[in-house]
Amino acid sequence: MASQLTIRGVSDELSRRLTTLGKDRNQSVNTTALQILEEAVGIEARRQRLARYMTWSTEESEEFAEHLNAQRVIDEHQWS
Repeated sequence: MASQLTIRGVSDELSRRLTTLGKDRNQSVNTTALQILEEAVGIEARRQRLARYMTWSTEESEEFAEHLNAQRVIDEHQWS
C-alpha cells in the first residue's frame, strides 16, 4: 500500500516549476514529484540492477521449475 507524504514549506518557485514540468510531461504534479524523488534516492537505478540479476530466460525458468517439481515428490514409503 502506498504511503501519504506531506511536504511543507514548498516555495512558490518550486511549486511553479513542478507544475510547469508536469504540464510539459503531460502528467500531474504528484506524478512528476514522485518521479523526481525516486530518481534522487536511486529507486529506478536499483530496480534496473535487480532486473538485471533477477531476469531468467525462458529456458532457465523451465529448468528451475523442473528441478523444483522434482523436489516436491513425496516418498510414500517414508510416510507409511
